[in-house]
Amino acid sequence: MNKNKNEIRAFAAPEWLRPRRRVPAKFGPETRFEVRPAPPAPFRAMQETEFERLKHRLLTRHLAAVPTPELNTPLRRAANDAAALAWATLYPLLVFPVLFEEKIAAAFRQAEHQARIFERSRELLAV
Repeated sequence: MNKNKNEIRAFAAPEWLRPRRRVPAKFGPETRFEVRPAPPAPFRAMQETEFERLKHRLLTRHLAAVPTPELNTPLRRAANDAAALAWATLYPLLVFPVLFEEKIAAAFRQAEHQARIFERSRELLAV
């Protein structure tokens, strides 16, 4: 193949990509460190079963005290919400009871609010 110099230079790397000089690399002494693995899964599983027992015990106590079965679903939802929030903390077993009580109180307030709205709407529709 006969190529002239202009064709060869057209495919050469641009000037700014060509190496200009070598920079000597200096490395420090080798550093070693020990990696400690996270606790194995059975510890988390054991904590999870304790957590589920606590959740079930608290929920059962509140469901037994509720006179109407219509509140079962909001109370279970409140327990699940509290559980999800508690698992996001470092100490879910310590945080869960307080979150559970707050969520249960909010569920009762919401149910009372809905009951008042229902009564008002029945009165308005009866007129």
